[in-house]
Amino acid sequence: MIERIWSGRSRLYLLLLPASWLYGLISNGIRLSYQLGWRKVWRASLPVVVVGNLTAGGNGKTPVVIWLVEALQRQGVRVGVVSRGYGGKAAQYPLLLNPQTTTAEAGDEPVLIYQRTHAPVAVSPRRSDAVKALQAAGNIDLIVTDDGLQHYALARDFEIVVIDGVRRFGNGWWLPAGPMRERAARLNRVDAVIVNGGTPCANEIAMQLQPGDAINLKTGAAKPLAAFDQVVAMAGIGHPPRFFTTLKQQGITPLKELSFADHQAYSEAELRALTSAGQVLMMTEKDAVKCRAFAADNWWYLPVDAGLSAAPAAELLNRIKTLCH
Repeated sequence: MIERIWSGRSRLYLLLLPASWLYGLISNGIRLSYQLGWRKVWRASLPVVVVGNLTAGGNGKTPVVIWLVEALQRQGVRVGVVSRGYGGKAAQYPLLLNPQTTTAEAGDEPVLIYQRTHAPVAVSPRRSDAVKALQAAGNIDLIVTDDGLQHYALARDFEIVVIDGVRRFGNGWWLPAGPMRERAARLNRVDAVIVNGGTPCANEIAMQLQPGDAINLKTGAAKPLAAFDQVVAMAGIGHPPRFFTTLKQQGITPLKELSFADHQAYSEAELRALTSAGQVLMMTEKDAVKCRAFAADNWWYLPVDAGLSAAPAAELLNRIKTLCH
């Protein structure tokens, strides 16, 4: 239902407009209070790059963070990542991730980024504390924040917005009548716009999510998707249909498509009950980081990488690298 409302296919959004106007009033007031100096903005001693979005729901932000960190690492830039750690609850903050850190402590996205990039990652509800922890640890040239476009308490040197190229901005209204955290005019003030799928507009960088081989959660073995049949697909991400569409584009027609809430915690019994004998449970990598500790033999995940247009991507990296000098 919420997808129909946010996409503009249902006029029920009209009932939610008063709440949206209040949301817009509050969010604009917060932004203005920082711009006028009524609230204090903290600036790090290192350059800060924010990767965020204007809408709620999955846009492909985390794959872009991973792409950016790995691309900068290949060019010799030492990158640290900070996150709010949504979905996790640590004993104390800031939390510097290590190989034993669980998603229950740090949240799924920070653990995924840490495992994929091996970059230092720090988590804290107050992002400035996470940045301070990375600075204190040393050996960092630049900070990338996973989300936080609307977190104006942290000064930033470069802003990247990721847009779902198919859904774009839906009906264009603020939450909850529409998907917007900020209105589309905010794009005029960011440094780069990356569009995941669909058709990019002028000055937008095209991106596609590129799936690799499926990986077994228990053994780490890799296998091409073409080798699978009898697949039950599950996704607990911001926009589960994208995952199911990716599987179909790769020739997999799932027996069942099971959507879960973003950042949802899973139990072993809950997931084991999803498949019968001879069936495979296929999930996203973001789900997999929460399930490895109790994985069954027939559980697999599909990693995806952000593929950006070559020339614009190279220009973007060069612009960011100059911040380190």
